[in-house]
Amino acid sequence: MAKTQTNLRLAPEALEAAREAARTRGVALNEYVERLITEDTTGVRGRGMAAAQRVIDDFGSYLDGLEQELDQAAPHAGGSAAA
Repeated sequence: MAKTQTNLRLAPEALEAAREAARTRGVALNEYVERLITEDTTGVRGRGMAAAQRVIDDFGSYLDGLEQELDQAAPHAGGSAAA
């Protein structure tokens, strides 16, 4: 399938975040942006978010307790274990 070139105006911080995310995933910036758009417009992202919400609903209390235990075990760490 042929690709169409476009131009985006992004805040410098957003552009750098996108570049870093693409590097982390081992893909080119344009492929990363294309994936984001595809996931957002095909419902993949929504299904992933729904699955994440189910995990939070099912295990949220356990994870909160675990986080508190970790924070108490290492109070010198300077904050939440999730930070």
